[in-house]
Amino acid sequence: MAIPRPTTPQPSQPEPRQGPLLDPATLPMPSLSRRRVVTVAGVLVAALLALSFARQVGDATAASNRANDLRAGNAALQDEVARLQADLNHVQDPRFILLAGRSFGLGGPHEIPFALAAGAPPLAADAPGSAAVRLGAPAKQRPIDAWLEVLFGGGA
Repeated sequence: MAIPRPTTPQPSQPEPRQGPLLDPATLPMPSLSRRRVVTVAGVLVAALLALSFARQVGDATAASNRANDLRAGNAALQDEVARLQADLNHVQDPRFILLAGRSFGLGGPHEIPFALAAGAPPLAADAPGSAAVRLGAPAKQRPIDAWLEVLFGGGA
C-alpha cells in the first residue's frame, strides 16, 4: 500500500507581483566573438600608442626647457667671466698696485709713509675734507697749509 504524499495547500490569495519576472533564459549571453576581441585589442594598442606619444612629447618639452635654462645659465656665466676679467685687469694695473702698496707702507722712492697714531684726537669740524666745509666755500686757509699742519703739526 502506498502512502500518499502530503501536499502544501495553495494560498488563498496570490502574492502581489513586484514587476515582470525576468526569465534568465531570455537574457542574451555575453560572448566573445572574434570581432569584439580584435576591437578591444585595437583600442588597447591605440591607447598605448597615444600614451607613448604623449610621454615622448613631454620628454621633448622637458629637454627643450632644460636647454633654455642652460643657455640662460651660460649667458650669466659669460657675464660673470667678463666682469671677473675686468676686475683682473683692474688689479693688474700698475696704478692700482701702487695704491694698494701704499696701504702697506710701500710707495714710490720719494714718498714718505705716515700713519696717524692710535690715540690721535679727532679732526676739527672745519678740517679740510670734512662735511662742515662745503665744496666751493671760501677756505680759511690754503689747502696746502692745512695738509702741512696735519702732517707736520702747527708751526709756531
